[in-house]
Amino acid sequence: MITIYGIKNCDTMKKARQWLDAAGVDYVFHDYKIAGIDGAHLTKWCDAAGWDTILNRAGTTFRKLDEAQKTDLDQQKAVSLMLEQPSMIKRPVLEAEGKITVGFKPDVYAALLRL
Repeated sequence: MITIYGIKNCDTMKKARQWLDAAGVDYVFHDYKIAGIDGAHLTKWCDAAGWDTILNRAGTTFRKLDEAQKTDLDQQKAVSLMLEQPSMIKRPVLEAEGKITVGFKPDVYAALLRL
């Protein structure tokens, strides 16, 4: 099963979903702003890609945090922040073939999905 995780109204998410649709890929979309995300998923993603890849430091939500929340980040603290505010998770996260990829790059998707 292929699952793409993100937020419905994100422009990058729209591009990724359009690409998957155009390629005829069957997938499930999980909007973690609406449906949430569990700590086990976030920890698995962080273990696979690194918490610093999963945490969206460039987004408005992260930038609005006070300095105490941004300092001395580690995986546990990053996962807690992302659980509290899923908007801090980079998107999209694509799970396929037992692997994940973060962000949208058509060539990476094609390689992962063997298209």
